Amino acid sequence: MSPEMYQDEILLSPPARRDVTVEQWRDYLVKRAAAHRRCAGCDVLADCLYRSVVEVDVLGFVACTSEAERRTMRRELGIEVRFDSSPYGTARVGGGPVDHAEVIGARKAHPDETCRELAQRLGCSTSTVKRHLRQEREGRAVAVTTIEKPSVGDVLDAFDRLDTSRSV
Repeated sequence: MSPEMYQDEILLSPPARRDVTVEQWRDYLVKRAAAHRRCAGCDVLADCLYRSVVEVDVLGFVACTSEAERRTMRRELGIEVRFDSSPYGTARVGGGPVDHAEVIGARKAHPDETCRELAQRLGCSTSTVKRHLRQEREGRAVAVTTIEKPSVGDVLDAFDRLDTSRSV
């Protein structure tokens, strides 16, 4: 692996074609093609693509896609990745943000457990559990509409359609 390849500023923040010289655009295309080849050969490409489109929005070039391409795929699939503005973040081990209702439901089902035990049960941090419980107490809980997530096949089909429309 070459993680520095994916951390190149030009891949993290791709230029608009009209804003760069021919040489700068060529440099971007060469670096993008190299990252694309490496990503395409990865054993976990499908899982990485699914997670980066459906579960957790990430910055830069991931799973053979740019941020703009993942936004295009989300629009096509009719999904939205919600962001948490708290300083604690939203990602958790095992997949995506923890839902407010999930935390409250776990508290009701296990009222004697500590916040740490609930966090372990939910696969998130203790601070996430505390934040959701505090929001509930203060009446600041945000209702989240749950939509059916697309399948891995749906995401791969959207990726294939995207791939045929780009010129890299």
